[in-house]
Amino acid sequence: MSLKQVARGESTYDVVGNRRTFFKASWVMVVVSLAALLWPGLDLSIDFTGGVVVSAPNPAGATSGELAASLERAGLSQARVESLDGGAELRVRSEVLGEEEEVALRDVVATVTGAPPSEVVISSVGPTFGAAVTRQAVIALTVFVAIVALFFTVRYEIAMALGSISALLKDLAITFGVYALAGFDVTPATIVAMLTTLGYSLYDNVVVYDIIQENTDEADGRVAYADVVNRSINQVLMRSLVTSLTTLVPVGSLLVVGLVLPGAGGLQEFALALFVGILIGTYSSLFLVAPMLVSYREWRGEDTSTPERTGKRTRSSNTERRGFESTRKPGSGPPRRPSRGP
Repeated sequence: MSLKQVARGESTYDVVGNRRTFFKASWVMVVVSLAALLWPGLDLSIDFTGGVVVSAPNPAGATSGELAASLERAGLSQARVESLDGGAELRVRSEVLGEEEEVALRDVVATVTGAPPSEVVISSVGPTFGAAVTRQAVIALTVFVAIVALFFTVRYEIAMALGSISALLKDLAITFGVYALAGFDVTPATIVAMLTTLGYSLYDNVVVYDIIQENTDEADGRVAYADVVNRSINQVLMRSLVTSLTTLVPVGSLLVVGLVLPGAGGLQEFALALFVGILIGTYSSLFLVAPMLVSYREWRGEDTSTPERTGKRTRSSNTERRGFESTRKPGSGPPRRPSRGP
């Protein structure tokens, strides 16, 4: 399979034949992600948990251990200290504190880091607000998934709805797992980014499902369903790859800026969800949701394979290359040309 064939929508890669490999790879990623959610777990921002965050520059070059020891001596042993930008900034997280305790926390941080009190930034969120944000995020995800299930069931079929929901849940698990492994804060902006990438992934699913439906109608039962799915994926392969690549480049730039530029931490927390979501979503659309349709029909006892398929290129391959021209009914007009990218 050459790059020219992929670009013209004429590649013949056997995605369905290799689907078990893709399924196993997905399970490995999901298991690793779930393990990461258990340990070390997600680093939720105070928008979800409530509490106090104190950030300050560190001209004195103090270590996180030195600041933690000073806080413990001041009776603030529950506070957690983090070093940012290679120690150029220190950040302290704590549970909800009273006004006097917040002042004491700020004074200790300013003294240890050598930062002027005016440069010590305190952010405080009450537990009620944090619980409300968490509840709204869960509701948003639940409503989103429910609407997706309804749309795909009405627009296509139940198997396609189940495939899309399974892929979305897998994408969410992997994205959250990456956040747990990277130690990035999960903020409300992160949830917005995840919803955005889920919508992007669904668009890709619609493109794949539409071409599968179109090719299935043209085949009219004369070509094995597995070959129909294979042909459909190969037709949209270049379009999906190019669309994803052109989106990942600017998102990746945001991620790099957030990692390198001091004070741009909010960018990386937002961009990471976009980057991982788009990458995993593209993988799911091309190599999971469509092959799952074949597995679903096999589970129902339907014959989805080509009788001549024996591990060699046979007459079914020739049928794929002709784009199902031989299956079109007389008088139905000229065959449609396969999609050639976005």
